[in-house]
Amino acid sequence: TTIIPFSVNQAGHVTLSVYDILGQEVVRLVDESMMPGSYRIVFDAGSLGTGTYISRLEADGQVAVGKMQLVK
Repeated sequence: TTIIPFSVNQAGHVTLSVYDILGQEVVRLVDESMMPGSYRIVFDAGSLGTGTYISRLEADGQVAVGKMQLVK
């Protein structure tokens, strides 16, 4: 498991998804309206294989991406 921290600047709909290197969504961690603030989401990758994964956060009309390496 790992923790993905993020902040929301204004109230609105937030999505946080994880994709494999081929661009397929493997899990959607957040898909809801959220209030402004700082959040920490626990990502349990126990069912995923070794490889590179991309996290994509969309909030306030902005998108942020990050790369994660999973090694088992």
